[in-house]
Amino acid sequence: MMMKRQAGVGRYRGESTASLSNSSIALSNSGSSGVCMMSTAWRDEQQPSFINFISCFLSANSFRLNIVPIAPDFIFNCGGLSIAFIFVTNWDSNLTASVFTRVQKLKEQFAHLYVVVNLPTEEQNDSFVRSYFKSDMEFGRPTFMPVLDIEMGFEKILKIALARGIAKRQDAISKLKADRERSVQTMDAYLRVVSSIPGIDSHDANALNQAVGSIEAIAKASKEYILEYTDLSAEKAETITRFFRDQSYYLGPKIS
Repeated sequence: MMMKRQAGVGRYRGESTASLSNSSIALSNSGSSGVCMMSTAWRDEQQPSFINFISCFLSANSFRLNIVPIAPDFIFNCGGLSIAFIFVTNWDSNLTASVFTRVQKLKEQFAHLYVVVNLPTEEQNDSFVRSYFKSDMEFGRPTFMPVLDIEMGFEKILKIALARGIAKRQDAISKLKADRERSVQTMDAYLRVVSSIPGIDSHDANALNQAVGSIEAIAKASKEYILEYTDLSAEKAETITRFFRDQSYYLGPKIS
């Protein structure tokens, strides 16, 4: 959470817009970056021009907007992840207790919650800082983000949603790749073991894998079963059953 106001903050908007553009391209290969759900109650408290800005900004970044009665102000479904936001567009020092009470309640309901607070004046910023520490908030849970204007605030919201969505999707892709590599390695080991049976080649091993299954299943399969469900010859089927049952072929414990 950044409490201090910085002279360099004004540079954020240009950098943010570029980042949003690149992020939305990365997530919109399927035609949509995700879904933004806006609270009906929050919408009714805003100026129509700001709602129009949000709608256009979401559309430009390939998000679909739904306006629904939800508890947070926004929920983004992006890259298979749900991210909730509270967006305080008008900080009122007389209503600070209600803001933090709401935050405390929602942070228990949403694993990914962010709070964006519009603080265009020094007085509002100071009021926010005092209220934050007075409310005994747990630092970083959730993350608070002060902004200088509401347009910047929504840009930050969308940037976070896109970044979290990309990270989630990349994590899912990495897991799929890892699973695929493990599957390939397992299949390679399977082929090496089965094709080590005298007279059995890789084609036969693949046929057994598809029709019979695991090495354990092959070991228990009868000659008749192998002949019925694979294209192996009677000689090869006999070899396989003898390999797993005849001690002259296999020196391990005899399978009954």
